[in-house]
Amino acid sequence: MTLRFALTPGEPAGIGPDLCLMLAHEVQPYPVIAITNRQLLSERALQLGLQVQLLDVEPGAWPDKPAPADSLYVWDTPLYEPVTAGQLNQANAQHVLETLTRAGQGCLDGTFSAMITAPVHKGIINDAGVPFSGHTEFLQELTQAPQVVMMLATHGLRVALVTTHLPLREVADAITSERIETITRILHAELQQKFAIKKPRILVCGLNPHAGEDGHLGREELDIIEPKLDALRAEGMDLVGPLPADTLFTPHNLKQCDAVLAMYHDQGLPVLKHRGFGAAVNITLGMPIIRTSVDHGTALDLAGTGEIDTGSLHIALETAYQMAASKPEQ
Repeated sequence: MTLRFALTPGEPAGIGPDLCLMLAHEVQPYPVIAITNRQLLSERALQLGLQVQLLDVEPGAWPDKPAPADSLYVWDTPLYEPVTAGQLNQANAQHVLETLTRAGQGCLDGTFSAMITAPVHKGIINDAGVPFSGHTEFLQELTQAPQVVMMLATHGLRVALVTTHLPLREVADAITSERIETITRILHAELQQKFAIKKPRILVCGLNPHAGEDGHLGREELDIIEPKLDALRAEGMDLVGPLPADTLFTPHNLKQCDAVLAMYHDQGLPVLKHRGFGAAVNITLGMPIIRTSVDHGTALDLAGTGEIDTGSLHIALETAYQMAASKPEQ
């Protein structure tokens, strides 16, 4: 079976189209199809001074070989109004959602082995009257996945989250036995199935400073986290913790694990981004498809300037390639 990948540029006024065009200078190991507007890419290439041949593809005529150097496969997707680099236009919000739907549905039906997403602008989609929390929630609904897990990765470190975009005041209430079990099971299974790790070793952060210090700094570890980890360990999972987050992220510990499970967003992600900002990838676990994403925003001020770093896109692509190639059925 041919591995084939979908790439969505996200917000058309941002740096997503630029990233697609800059990617075209290198021959990829697999066919990568940019799902976007052909005219948008043509105009942005002219603005950037890039010579890129845009190769049209469509359902029923998918490529089986990588595009040659300085060319890019494009599944033309209509815009609603012309795009000016750096200037948001809510009229094109539906275009962004259409590219995501095409990519996601293509992954579900087997056309694409994975999808790689460049950043969207959540605000402009909401301003257009479409409730939109982000890629993850949109794709969760599209794929009908009961629960998804956000994991970021860079060289030598993977960090998954029990809770994601919650105010800090609400985090403790969200750390329930049921949630920890669900998230841990998804993380463990996906490390096996999509990363080919037979027996994943996962380090689990405590919620409180010093992992609660035997109940003196909070009882979540004693009452919720540790009992659930014990139950999952009894099933054979290799889970270490709950550990104090301030000492968990040391080279000695990280050398001996496949992933870290953090209780909340700013417990785990500052460490990962310090280690690999610009060279990290956002991975959505728990869906029946593979989705990776860059770790940065739309950078409207840099769109059309050529002054961007493609490092995160390369990591997102490489991770998607590795995950797709590791799937047992392939």
